[in-house]
This record gives sequence, structure tokens and C-alpha cells, in this order.
Amino acid sequence: MYNELQYQDCIDACLQAMNASNVCYISCLKEYDLAMLRDCITLTRECAEICTFTAEAMTRMSPYASEIAELCMKMCESCAAECERHAQDHCKQCAAACRKCVEVFRAMYCVA
Repeated sequence: MYNELQYQDCIDACLQAMNASNVCYISCLKEYDLAMLRDCITLTRECAEICTFTAEAMTRMSPYASEIAELCMKMCESCAAECERHAQDHCKQCAAACRKCVEVFRAMYCVA
């Protein structure tokens, strides 16, 4: 069983990915070509929500933290892949934060 301090790197990475996803979401809505960014808008919003939930679950020491973390990793991977398709700085920053979150989770849970 992990304690909150053992989760701290994951919680921090989740919060960084959440913040980057929220910034990207809001910034995409201000772009001229919303149709081109439709998937990015959808995924960044979803990613921010899941990262928030994951950080909260880890803070509460949820017995389902590892399963929730798996979902968070999948969401962050999807969000990063979509954001990498776009040239905007906010998309690049979101992709980097999401990739970092996945990296931290993989190190924590020793998964490939």
C-alpha cells in the first residue's frame, strides 16, 4: 500500500497536465479554425477532468488509485498525440505535460 508521499510525484504530474490541458482547451476555443481543433478541444477538456479526478483519488488514498492511474495514462497519451498534431504553442506545452505525466506514472507503477 502506498502512502500520499509516495504518490506525490504522480499527483504533481497530474496537476501539471490538468493545468496545461485547461490552458490548451481555453486557448483552442480562441483560435480562428475551431473545426480543425475540435478533437483537441474535446480531448483537452476530458484530460483535465481525468487528471483532476486522479490527483484527488491519490490524495484520498483510494484503493482504486492504480486503476484510475491507468485510465489517466491512456487519456494523457491520447491528449498528447492529438496536441502534437497542432502547431500552436499551447498544444505543444499540453502534449509535453501529458507525456511527462505518463512518464511519471510509468516510473511509479513500473509499467512499460
